[in-house]
Amino acid sequence: MSSGPTTVVVMGVSGAGKTTVAVALAQRLGWEFAEGDDFHPEANVEKMRAGFPLDDDDRRPWLQDVARWIGERERAGQSSVVTCSALKRSYRDLLREGNDSVWFAHVAVPQTVLMDRLTTRKGHYMPASLLVSQLSTLEPLGEDEAGVTVPGIGDIDEVLAHILDGLAQDRGTALPSPG
Repeated sequence: MSSGPTTVVVMGVSGAGKTTVAVALAQRLGWEFAEGDDFHPEANVEKMRAGFPLDDDDRRPWLQDVARWIGERERAGQSSVVTCSALKRSYRDLLREGNDSVWFAHVAVPQTVLMDRLTTRKGHYMPASLLVSQLSTLEPLGEDEAGVTVPGIGDIDEVLAHILDGLAQDRGTALPSPG
């Protein structure tokens, strides 16, 4: 249980619905929202747009910027929601370092659904061809990591209910009324 701010990092591979879930969660809770993709340096965006997966060296400055944003909100006493793929434990460790408010919501979606979403998605630089590399990089949340894994298919209210239940149990976050 925590009496301070909470930062929910909505994580998962591309196409999982992180932004949809995070925006809805932030609205439901009345918390600040940030899109993790907006923290990527242009070189990362161009590399992904060209169909090349990011490596740890590419991701480190991006993760550090996301962690810095989290830390600023935490020090201000503000709860927030941010999207970030956070595929590896080491990436999540970087986000948590010095940031006690971090709590993860891993949005998990079957590969066939992910591929369908990515091949029909418009206006995003992440090509469907990079899904396999993301899935092979993904390390699920460990039992000792604060957060929950939720199914990212179905009604958004059901997805949010799983996350809100986890927040209430783990962080003592008051559940808002639906609607």
